[in-house]
Amino acid sequence: MPAHVNKSNCLGCGACTAVCPTGAVALGDDGLAEVNEDLCIDCGACTGACPVETIELS
Repeated sequence: MPAHVNKSNCLGCGACTAVCPTGAVALGDDGLAEVNEDLCIDCGACTGACPVETIELS
């Protein structure tokens, strides 16, 4: 299953977007991370990069 962002904890720092190898994680119009499920390969890079651990692999 693709990564999931708990937006209530997201800082919008972009650390996750910088490490995503497929570009599946981006900052949305609200400035918070969101995952494109069609591009996500469940690698976990974003989960390790997030300083507040708000991204999880489902």
